[in-house]
Amino acid sequence: MHGVQEKPAPSFRFRPRERLKKRADIRAVFAKGKPSACSGAKLFVRENGLDHNRIAFTFSRKFGNAVRRNRARRLSREAYRLKSGALKKGYDMVLLMYPAGADCFAVRAEQFSLLCARAGLWERFP
Repeated sequence: MHGVQEKPAPSFRFRPRERLKKRADIRAVFAKGKPSACSGAKLFVRENGLDHNRIAFTFSRKFGNAVRRNRARRLSREAYRLKSGALKKGYDMVLLMYPAGADCFAVRAEQFSLLCARAGLWERFP
């Protein structure tokens, strides 16, 4: 089939431009963002005026040791990565995690889905 262009498959990568890194940006999301909470996590959301979303993962005090924090961050990043294609674009997000509950992918993915629904971020529900 010559001349027929296939539509590229959607990318599920977690790109560097999707990381919210600057301290001032993170503080602005905490200060002016809209919070949504569930058991074990809280999501702060603020419009950023960009054509893509940015996210930061942070923890409450006394979350545990570095191993536990890094595992929770990896699981939450994976949950975001898999669901990011169905989210509205143009938002900064900060996911604040609490030590309650077990750290497994199913729990973190369910938390993220619930928080996005409460914040009204779903463009289409996956």
